[in-house]
Amino acid sequence: MDRSFLDADISELVKELSLDEKISLLGAPNWWNTQSVERLAIPSIRMSDGPNGVRGSSHFVSTPAQCLPCATSLGSTFDPELIQQAGVYLAEEAKIKSSVILLAPTCNIQRSPLGGRAFESFSEDPHLSGAMAAAYVKGLQSQGVAATIKHFVCNDQEHERTAAESVLSDRALREIYLYPFMIAQRDAQPWAYMTSYGRLRGIHCSESHDLLQGVLRADWKFDGIVISDWFGTYSVDTSINAGLDLEMPGPPRWRSSDLIKHCLNSQKLYIPMINERVTNLLRFVQHQARLNPEVVYGDGQERTRDSEEGRNFCRKLAAEGIVLLKNEGGVLPIQPGKYKKVAVIGPNAKDPVYSGGGSAFLKASYVVTPYAGILEALGKDYDVRYEVGCYAHKYLPTLERFLSIHDNKPGWVCTFYNHLSDGSLSEPLHSYALQDTRVKLNDFLPPGLTETWSIKLSGKLTLDKTMDYELGLTVAGRAKLWINGKLEIDNWTKQTPGDFFYGQGTVEEKAVIRVEANESLDVLVEYTNTKPPTDDISAQPALMRGVRLGGCEKIDPEESIRAAEGLAAESDVVIFCGGLTPEWESEGFDRTDLNLPGNQHEVIRRVAKVNKKTIVVIQAGSATYMPYAYDLNHPAVPAIVQAWYLGNETGNAIGDILTGKVNPSGKLPLTLPKRVEDIAAYPNLRDEKRRIVYAEDLFVGYKHFLQKRLEPVFYFGHGLSYTTFSLSGLSITKDEKSKSNSFNARVSVVLKNEGVVPGSEVVQVYVSYPDKGITHPKMQLRGFAKAKDLKPGEFRTVDVSLDKYAVAYWDSHTFSESSIGKGVWRVAEGEYGVHVGFGCDKIKLEGRVEVEKGEGFAWRGI
Repeated sequence: MDRSFLDADISELVKELSLDEKISLLGAPNWWNTQSVERLAIPSIRMSDGPNGVRGSSHFVSTPAQCLPCATSLGSTFDPELIQQAGVYLAEEAKIKSSVILLAPTCNIQRSPLGGRAFESFSEDPHLSGAMAAAYVKGLQSQGVAATIKHFVCNDQEHERTAAESVLSDRALREIYLYPFMIAQRDAQPWAYMTSYGRLRGIHCSESHDLLQGVLRADWKFDGIVISDWFGTYSVDTSINAGLDLEMPGPPRWRSSDLIKHCLNSQKLYIPMINERVTNLLRFVQHQARLNPEVVYGDGQERTRDSEEGRNFCRKLAAEGIVLLKNEGGVLPIQPGKYKKVAVIGPNAKDPVYSGGGSAFLKASYVVTPYAGILEALGKDYDVRYEVGCYAHKYLPTLERFLSIHDNKPGWVCTFYNHLSDGSLSEPLHSYALQDTRVKLNDFLPPGLTETWSIKLSGKLTLDKTMDYELGLTVAGRAKLWINGKLEIDNWTKQTPGDFFYGQGTVEEKAVIRVEANESLDVLVEYTNTKPPTDDISAQPALMRGVRLGGCEKIDPEESIRAAEGLAAESDVVIFCGGLTPEWESEGFDRTDLNLPGNQHEVIRRVAKVNKKTIVVIQAGSATYMPYAYDLNHPAVPAIVQAWYLGNETGNAIGDILTGKVNPSGKLPLTLPKRVEDIAAYPNLRDEKRRIVYAEDLFVGYKHFLQKRLEPVFYFGHGLSYTTFSLSGLSITKDEKSKSNSFNARVSVVLKNEGVVPGSEVVQVYVSYPDKGITHPKMQLRGFAKAKDLKPGEFRTVDVSLDKYAVAYWDSHTFSESSIGKGVWRVAEGEYGVHVGFGCDKIKLEGRVEVEKGEGFAWRGI
C-alpha cells in the first residue's frame, strides 16, 4: 500500500491533479466514502452515522454495534466529563467499523419536543447543548476520529425540512441556535461541520456564504471541511462558492464533471475556488490518514466490539441519564422486604426499544429489555408477572427473531434478480442472509443489476403459540407478501403514501392469518424498484429503496387492559413501561401531539386506580403527555421515571435505578409541558408556505415558561434523588481581568448531602440581566457543575465559572438584519443577578455581580 500521501505537500499535490480528478474529490463514490485518486496515492476515508453509536457502512447487511443513550439522555447527565468519555468510547467503535469520521454530534435546539429528531439533540438550552457537544467532540477527536457537528443551523424540525426557511431574528439566531455550535467551536474545534437541509434568510444553509464563510470561517476561525447532509446539496456553483467542500452522498448529482465544467466555462465558477475546496478536502483526508493509518490503509472490514468493561461503561452512562421525576411516599427504590409481588405492565417492557429512528438507528449487538433488566435487578426473592396492557407500535414489530432459513439459521434470504426485456425475472444473481426484516437498499446494491430489478425475501416463520397473527408490509418501491404460497398483502398494485423511509414510502398494509403453535410457515416477499403504479405516492426508489415486514399477535384491546388491571390489583407494586418507539420519533417527520400511542394513557389510568403504588417508566426522546402526574381527574401515580432511549443496556440501567443500586442524578435537559399549546414554539411548529416562523424568539423552553408564568409538568433542570441536598455559603468573586474587555467570575457554594445514602447533585447557575431597555429572558443557564458521590452528611465546595458569554447578548439593533454577519456581542454595564439552585424553578441562593461603569465592552468572533 502506497502511503506517500501521508507526507505529501497538499498545495503541490493540488497542482498535480487533473481537473477531472479535482472535480471527483468534491463529491463521493458512494454513501459513506470520500473519493480516492489512485494515481497520486490519495486514499478514500470512510464515515459513519452517529450520534448514539456507529452503524457502519451498510443498512442492508448491518454489522451489529454498541448503541449508546440518545442525546437527551446524555444531556440529562449534566456531566461533560462523562460525555467526553462517551466520545472516547465512540471513537473506538468508529475505528472497528473502519471509519475515521463520525457524523455527530447533533447540537440543534429542542425548540419543540414534537421535532422528529428532538431525541438527537442534547437540550432546549444553548449553554447546556454547547457544553455537552464540546465534551463529545473532545472525546471523539482525542482518539483521532473526526467529529462532524450538525446540522448547521436551525434544523429544528422535520416538516418540509429541505425547502422550509427558518425565519428568526438575528439575535435569536446568535443567542439560541448558533450558540451551541459556537461553544463547541471555541472549546473543542470540530474538524468537520454538516450543513442543515433548510433555508436561512431565504438561502439554503449549504449555499449560504454568510453562514459558511462569514460566521464559520471568518468569525470562528474554523479550518476543517464542510459537508452537506445527505441530498442536502441543491446547486453546482452556488454551494461551491459559498464554502461547501463536499457533496454527500455519492455518486454526486450536482458535482459531475459535465456540470462543473459548464459552470467553469460560463464563469460561474473559477479554478481558484475549485482548488480551495479541494485543498480543504485533501488536508482533512491527510489529517485523518496520518492519525489513523491502520484504519485508512487497513482491510476495510467492519467488526463488532464487546467486552465486560464496555458493557459496564454503557450501563453507567445509561443510568446517569435517567431522571427521577416524581417519588411520593418513598415508593422507590424497590428494595428487599419492601414488596413481594411485582407487576410489570406495558408495551415497552419486553420490546427492544433502545434508540430513536432514522439515521441515528442502528442494529444493536444485544439489547437488555426493561423486563429482563428488572428481573435481573430484583433477583429471585420477588414474584414478577407480566401483562402487555396494550400495544404502542406504529409499525408492527419486526420478525427476525422468529424467522429461519436452511439449517435453522436465524433470519431470511434475500436474492437479487434482473428484469429481462419481456419483464420476467432473470436467474438469481446474488443471495444474502439477513437477520433483520427492515431491508434498506439505499446504500448498497450488488454489481451487475439492470436499471430495474427485483428481490425475493424468503424464510420460515415459527411461533410458539396458536393465535391470530397480524402481518404488515411497508415499502419504498413495490412489494407483495405470500404466506404458504397464498398472496396475503398486495402493496404493489395500489398504494397509499406514508412516512416510511423518510416520507418516501407507503403506509403499512396489513393482513391477519391464523398461526398454529410451532408450525413453520413459508414467508415470501417480492420487491421491485420499479416506480409505483400511480403518481400519488411519494416514494422515490432511485433515492430510497426498501421494504419492511412486521407482525404480532392480534389482541383484543379491552381484554388486554382488563388483564393488566387484574394483575395490578393483586400486586404489591406496579411498574408500567411505556413511551414511544423509533417509529414515532424519527428523522423525516415530526410528531403531531404529545400523546402516548395506543391505549397507554387508559392502561395507566386504570392500573393506577386499582394500585396506588404504580411506577411509570417512560422511554421517549423528548416530552410526552403526562396527565397521571398532575391531572386531578386522573389517578395520580406516586413515581415517574424518564428513561429516554438508553441503548443496549436499557433494561439494566432501568433496573439499577428502580432498585437503588444507582442513586438517580439525571436532570431534565428540557421542560415537559402539560399541553401542546404550552410549547413555546406553538403554533409555529410546521412549515407554512415554505416558512417556519420562530415567533417565540429568545423564549425557548423554560425561558418561555418563566416569562409567561406558565406551569409545566416539570421544569428544565428538575430531577430527584434518593437523598436530599442543601446549598449554603454563596460566594461570587469577580476576576480582576474583567476590567479589560473581558469578564470572568467564580461562583462558589457549599453543597451538603442531608440524607442517608450517597448521591450526586448538579449545581445550576442562572444569570439575569440588568434592565437597560433590552428584552432578556428572566433567567438563563450560564454554568453548572456536578458533584459526584457525596456520602451522607458530607460537605463539598462547588465552583462554577462564568465567562463573558454569561453576561453578553447579541446586539444587532444598530445594524441591518438583512445579513447574518451584522452585529456584535455586547456586555452592558450594570448589576447582574446570579441564581443558584437545583433547577430553574428551584433557586436556593441569590447574589449579584456587577459590570462597573467603563467595564462594558463588545466583540465579534469567539
